[in-house]
Amino acid sequence: MTSVKQIQVTFDCAEPERVARFWCDVLGYVVPPPPEGFASWDDFNSSLPPEHQGSAFACVDPSGVGPRLFFQRVPEGKLTKNRLHLDVRVGTGLVGEERLAALEAECARLVALGAVRVRLLPAGGGNESCLVMQDIEGNEFCLD
Repeated sequence: MTSVKQIQVTFDCAEPERVARFWCDVLGYVVPPPPEGFASWDDFNSSLPPEHQGSAFACVDPSGVGPRLFFQRVPEGKLTKNRLHLDVRVGTGLVGEERLAALEAECARLVALGAVRVRLLPAGGGNESCLVMQDIEGNEFCLD
């Protein structure tokens, strides 16, 4: 039996590079080097047939620990709630007002990048508070 060694998280979106660069800013990820033989991603993109130009982009954790994020252009827009979302862990180990302050500070930073605050899910039932947000194309994620 083989085990999974790595995962990649893939986003369907309208503007792959724009969404990828947003998530680079959110997570501290970086754009990987262009394929061998190309000085830049723009050079690589220009080498593709017109219908494939700008159709995909990626970003990676510079430490190599987190999953690669891949963004692919799709023709349809987002219609419903995500069935899978990312939790951006900014309040780990914090509780109460200290946790809320950390969540609010990160929320303000991400709103400045183009994210949208949706709602606060207050602490209760053994869970601590988290903030539901949307990225620049409306994909839900939580600040946890």
